[in-house]
Amino acid sequence: MITIENTQTYGWEAALRGMRNPLNSWKKSDSTIYYLTTPYLYRDGNEQNANVIFMGKNDLNLAEALIEAGTDHRNFLRMITVCCDITAPIYWWQEFDTYKIGTVRNSCSTMHTITQKEFTIDDFSTEHLKKDLTMQLLDVNDKKTLVYISPRSLCEVIVSCLNIYRELYLQTKDKKYWRQIIQTLPSSYNQKSTIQLNYEVLSNIYHARKNHKLDEWKELCKWIESLPYVQELIIGKSK
Repeated sequence: MITIENTQTYGWEAALRGMRNPLNSWKKSDSTIYYLTTPYLYRDGNEQNANVIFMGKNDLNLAEALIEAGTDHRNFLRMITVCCDITAPIYWWQEFDTYKIGTVRNSCSTMHTITQKEFTIDDFSTEHLKKDLTMQLLDVNDKKTLVYISPRSLCEVIVSCLNIYRELYLQTKDKKYWRQIIQTLPSSYNQKSTIQLNYEVLSNIYHARKNHKLDEWKELCKWIESLPYVQELIIGKSK
């Protein structure tokens, strides 16, 4: 699972102004930026106090031409900044960390806050785990293995185990119990981070991950599609 909240975009005015610097063509700019004092409802349902950009035909044509010319010419995309809060499982964050250039990530700390609240099954991404508790005969490495517990039930057992060691740590402050939590914590544990990206990074993510087998990447790409002028600046002209 993945949730994306508090989306904001900014930097449009500087990006469009800088886009015209090479040919001193600022007078041809025909975009308008409205500075709002009341919340604006984004297409993803988030209300934010943000500025709204309306790109004119001249600016759109130049932007598309620069994008088609390649990464050396479309560096104005790096100035269009996006900030949001993302909650996703650790296994997804491990893949996201591939994109280290042009991103900033401030995460909730598992090391410092992992024992602050009781663990629940909702703290983990379990939407695809099977719930049926049936005995299954699996063939693993040419060996027959009997499985008596469903993946969902196994996760529930781990949650119970984590809560036991959490209580022991809170009572004793002995780090040996805290280490049981850290080393047992599944990669499906959901972690929240505040992220700063730009349109260049989002373009790379979109085209590389839109058909990824992880649902989290597909959902992130749907969110990218909700951003301003994403069709023209990231997805590209429809054929």
